[in-house]
Parts: sequence; structure tokens; C-alpha cells
Amino acid sequence: MRYAFVGLGHRAQMYVDALLGEWRDTGEIVALCDPNRTRLRYYLDLIGRDVPCFAPEEFGKMIETADAVVVATVDSAHARYVVAALDAGKDVVVEKPLCTTAEDCAAIAAAAERSTGRLVVTFNYRYAPRNSAVRRVIADGAIGEVTSVHFGWSLDTIHGADYFRRWHRDRANSGGLLVHKASHHFDLVNWWIADAAASVYAQTSLRFYGAGNARARGLAGRPARAFDAPELGTDPFLLDLSADPRLKRLYLDAEHEDGYLRDRDVFGEGVTIDDNMSVLVRYEGGALLTYSLNAHAPAEGYRVVVDGTAGRLELDVTERAWTPPHAAIDPTASGKEHAEGASERLVLHRHWRRPEEIAIEGGAGAHGGGDALLLDDVFRGPSDDPLARQAGYRAGVAGVLVGVAANRSAATGLPVPLTDGGTRLAG
Repeated sequence: MRYAFVGLGHRAQMYVDALLGEWRDTGEIVALCDPNRTRLRYYLDLIGRDVPCFAPEEFGKMIETADAVVVATVDSAHARYVVAALDAGKDVVVEKPLCTTAEDCAAIAAAAERSTGRLVVTFNYRYAPRNSAVRRVIADGAIGEVTSVHFGWSLDTIHGADYFRRWHRDRANSGGLLVHKASHHFDLVNWWIADAAASVYAQTSLRFYGAGNARARGLAGRPARAFDAPELGTDPFLLDLSADPRLKRLYLDAEHEDGYLRDRDVFGEGVTIDDNMSVLVRYEGGALLTYSLNAHAPAEGYRVVVDGTAGRLELDVTERAWTPPHAAIDPTASGKEHAEGASERLVLHRHWRRPEEIAIEGGAGAHGGGDALLLDDVFRGPSDDPLARQAGYRAGVAGVLVGVAANRSAATGLPVPLTDGGTRLAG
């Protein structure tokens, strides 16, 4: 397979590294597309050979050279490239979220239906062993028919804060965290209980980040960005791009070309997304989901409780137990794999029986070996997987539209209905 890449920020590297490493026998990188020449040079150095490079306006010409396209651009641009590639008959691998609006969901769905190409949405959390175990227990009928799900996710002041210093802070780019981040989680629930959302109600707020909250807490006179700020090295909310060679090359050295600042102050002007979100979803089969997302917690992890007619399943995950104050200054300290205090526990409670802890079989690498399984499905094709972890366009649309509906509900104060198996807003 000949692979072309569009969008050469942080997320693209997982796929580039795969094609240069363990999955090099599955295909080759034949073209790169990005508006920033500095980032193009970074990836050319990583690949170690000359690869044709294209500007975004040359995308149509670029995809003529490829069999498949990996889309890892800013979220709001996904639909443009996905639709063009599908209409050219190419396979497409797209980062989650699939897109950011109901209109873009409809455009991608229509293109996928008429295309001979295959569309894969990389929901890597499906492949994490703990999340696969949840799917397996529910599918086996251990808790009977699912009646409700509670899903609470906490992003800490390392991971959560980062969304408020980069392009995600602008809702027009990312759809807010209910689309960019939570579509991941809504997809998990859709997949776990094999059902589709029928109605969504939500309330959201910006309570911690942003200039208004900073002023209210007396945090005046903050720098607009971290680079060259006097507080750099002492303020844990300021990200030192120069401390990490990779971030420096991808962003700090590249900003003169397009003006993109990767290290903006999380308490500055221009934040239009929320940091506290609560969502209530009714599913077509009758199950209810209560979902919450907080982006300024002191620890990172999530808790899932699935109730059914025969019992309950509980998953508790701590990905990072605390946030060291040097982590934003030293980006290498922000990794969650094998972090101090990290833990996971899955417990099955059946009616009239003692609780039973379910073993979680992990592997080597990111997300307990889940990323390697995902990449295998992406580059070698889906195996005979009883869990059906590979996600196509309908799953991508269904995950996005819960977030889109939640944003609409929060803005209007009204519940938002969905139809067609959760793949279209009703009305």
C-alpha cells in the first residue's frame, strides 16, 4: 500500500513510526501534505529519504500517487480531506474525532456510501485491554440487559490543561471537548452496550481556565504565552517547548511560517471551550448514560459503572495519581504509561453473589498494548475479531453526534433527539 499523510503535527507520528518500524512490510509513505514547511522537514528527516511534499491546495494531485490517506489535521478540516480521498476511491485512516459538525458527518457518510474506498476511524481506546474486557463481559450477558451507565472522566492539569493552550481551545477548530475528547468516550459506550443514542441533554461551563476565571481568582498580568516568559520554569501551567527537542522542531521552530503558538497561556484570552461538562443520554434500547468530564483535576483517570438486570460491572482506572509541578515545564514527565500510582480494576457484581474481580490481560506498549492491536487492524486489515473493535464511518459519526447534540443542548437548554441509529440529528 502507498500511504499519503495530510496533517503533520503530533498525532501523525504514531502512524509514520509504524510504517517505518513494525508495520513497514505493509506499505510505504509516498507523499506528505502540510502548509508548514518546517514540519514537513521534521517528518522528512524522520523518514530518512526524500518524499514528495504538497501544500493543502495540492491535495487532489497528491492523492493520485497513493492508495490510502492518513488524515491527522486539525479536527475541523477532517471532512474536507476525508470526502476528497473517498471520492477518489482511496482508503482513509482518520484520527478521532471523525469531524466536528452534523453537516460534516452527513458529507462523510454520503461519501463513504458511494466510495469504493474503506474508511477507518482510529478509536484506539477500544483496543485497550481493560475496555475490551468491559465489552466482553457485557456481551457475555454477565450483568443481563444493560439499564444504565455512569461514566466519569477526569483530565488532570497536565493533560487537560494542554487543550487550553493549543488549537483545541477554539471551539471552531475542535468542537470543544465534548466532540474532540468525549466522542472517544461516547464511542466506547455505544460499542460496549451495542446501542445507539436517541436523545441527549447536557449542561456545560468554563470554570477554571480562560481569562475571565483568571481575573476572578486574582491571576492578573499573566504572559500571553510561555516562550520567553519570566515565569517559565516556575509556573507549572507554562509549557517550555524548548525543553523537548521534538516539540521544539514541530512547533517552536515552525511558528514563524503560520503563526501557530503551541504554548499559549491556559488562563489567557481566546478560550471558547468548556472545562466542566455533564451529559445525559437515552439509548434506543432504553438504557441511560450519565457522563461527566472535568479538565482540571489533580489526578487523571476514569470510573465506569454499568448496571444491568442481573448485576453491575465497575471499572476504576487511575492513569496518573498526581500531577508533579514540573510536568508542563518538562514535557517528558507527562507520560501516563506506568506512571506512579497508576492502577486499573474491573469488578463484576452479580445479584446474590460475592464480587468477582476480572483479570485484565495487558500487553507491552501504549494503552496496555492496545495501540499495537489498533495499528495491526489499520495496516494489516481487521482480523476475525469477536469484539468488532475496528470502527467504520457509522461508529465515527455516532460518537461525534452525541457530542454535537450535547453542545447544542447546552446552548439551547433543550434535549436534542437523534435518529437513524444515532447517525443523524432529528430536526
